[in-house]
Amino acid sequence: MSSVRDGVPVWGSRAVARALARDPAERYATAAQLAAALIAPEPGSPAEREAPTDKSIAVLPFTNMSSDPEIEYFGDGIAEEIINALAQLPGLRVAGRSSAFSFKGKREDLRVIGDKLSVGTVLEGSVRKAGAQLRITAQLVNVADGYHLWSERFDREPEDVFAIQEEIARTIAERLQVSLAGSDQMTLVRPHTENLEAYQLYLKGRGFINRRGVALWQALEAFRAAFELDPQYALASAGLADAYTLLGMYGVLSPPDALPHARAAARRSVELGPELAEAHNAVAGVRLWDWDWAGADREFRKALQLNPSYVQARCWHGMFNLQWVHGRDEEGIAEAAHAVEIEPLDAYPRSMLALALSGARRHDDAVEEASRAARLDPDAYFSQIILAAAYHGAGRLADALAVYERALAISGRHPWGAAGQAVVYADASKPDEARAIRDELVRRSQREYVQPTTLAMLSAAVGARDEALALLHQACDEHDPFLIFALYGVPTTARLREDPRFAEIRERMGLPSSQSRRVSSTDPGRQPGDDRNQGGS
Repeated sequence: MSSVRDGVPVWGSRAVARALARDPAERYATAAQLAAALIAPEPGSPAEREAPTDKSIAVLPFTNMSSDPEIEYFGDGIAEEIINALAQLPGLRVAGRSSAFSFKGKREDLRVIGDKLSVGTVLEGSVRKAGAQLRITAQLVNVADGYHLWSERFDREPEDVFAIQEEIARTIAERLQVSLAGSDQMTLVRPHTENLEAYQLYLKGRGFINRRGVALWQALEAFRAAFELDPQYALASAGLADAYTLLGMYGVLSPPDALPHARAAARRSVELGPELAEAHNAVAGVRLWDWDWAGADREFRKALQLNPSYVQARCWHGMFNLQWVHGRDEEGIAEAAHAVEIEPLDAYPRSMLALALSGARRHDDAVEEASRAARLDPDAYFSQIILAAAYHGAGRLADALAVYERALAISGRHPWGAAGQAVVYADASKPDEARAIRDELVRRSQREYVQPTTLAMLSAAVGARDEALALLHQACDEHDPFLIFALYGVPTTARLREDPRFAEIRERMGLPSSQSRRVSSTDPGRQPGDDRNQGGS
């Protein structure tokens, strides 16, 4: 009720929902119990409950109560800014954005949300636009009993949104009795632009970039438009760098088409916002691409110092830097596991944890985490290919092939999925199927960009050793970002490690000696010819 009609308190909505429950056992036993449940104190009255001893909170996306779809991004942005503000407060545990946003549009009981996110309080609210005015409502609820700790309604101009976010964040800190880091004058919400249209475009871009896939193009355009409106907007420039980096990483754009733009946007973002974790993470991603390993490590650590809860920085630092570049498996796994703690209901960090476990040859653990990620977001291409790769590592080739088919259907036959499927066919003693996929991708590379590292993995899988090494050298020439993955210890390319031409690539890239991992030419987790390779789930 509170999500569709202003003024209906959360406890009233919950009481009605319980009264109408399908299971009679869940309903109130008497009318008196229902009546009592519907009676609640007015916000701000002395009867409001004390703050829970567990100082933890989830901030749900603010519901769009108007007919304007643009307000959807605005409501998400309000919640995201409040999350970022509260995350600065020592002593307060804040559920991650993606996990909290996984409940968007769902009529989930707050007690269930609190249990799934392991938090004691939830902030929910709504946004309505009427003419030039915004009406923003917010209510802080104790999930244990459904009582309000605080609620407020703001009727303001759109330009006042940052002040509203600051007021909400400060009030939450006061209600939960959390210290403001020793300074009552501390600003929690820092507006990074005074241009409201640029801010809205930035929020759109963040929404798109979180979806990955084809939405990366939409993210790119949104960030570019935001930065054109405000050339001093550091976050928009960092978002633009991330979009170009991801388009290059996924092989959608070639390095010459992506890297210069990513480099320029990242440099600009850190010049404009040296205090922003997003800016330093953007620079770190580019430094990896430039093979500046020490610089990448320094920037990742700076990003995490500025915002320890920044999941993208934690995942990239753990996987790409610690594990792929330096070969420090356990530290990489620990970073990914930390990211999962921050965002337990987000498929992306869990997929990254699965990939980290696969790299450490902990194949059964990798399958378990990858399966959880795929259940969290069944339509996410990245989650599907990580699950397929985990099955492959565990020797469950039939399962791997089935999941690769699903991933290819989702992605429109993205080269990573096709290459992974071909390698499984090769290990399943089906060379004709593997060669057919290799030939398909070679043909595609004549009319569209296909990462040479992907083609090298295919060539190695079908036994074309010289061709595979030539393609890896081409990938080195182009600064293919996928190359680090191949050198890290992918079993397919590990078969080439004894060749001097393989060592030359590592030397050209200046990789640390620790990256030369203890990987034999045959992965003990996958033994071609083993009976278990043909088994299903």
